[in-house]
Amino acid sequence: MPERGSERRKYARLATDQVISFSEIDRPDRLAVGKNLSSGGIRFEAVGCEIALGDQLRVTFNVGSETVVATGSVVWATETDAFSMDIGLEFIEIDPRALELLEQMAGGVDA
Repeated sequence: MPERGSERRKYARLATDQVISFSEIDRPDRLAVGKNLSSGGIRFEAVGCEIALGDQLRVTFNVGSETVVATGSVVWATETDAFSMDIGLEFIEIDPRALELLEQMAGGVDA
């Protein structure tokens, strides 16, 4: 069953529940849980931190057996409870090979 709102998505999403790491550029890494992933960005849940729209973050996650480090900009951030935030990060820089793997795994870009 497609994820709600998938008809308006620019990129096909891959569901994930992997532990990822993220940080502001030049800051120590923190852990989060990935929710979904596409060639355009990643959605993840972070606990115990404040993240604002426009923040630039570095994320590290896996695509298949490959470890990927990408940078992106926070395009939305929603508090899910007093301690957690749901974050949408749009990639600014990602390795071209990782991008190719994401597109292959998602079956290409939605029209």
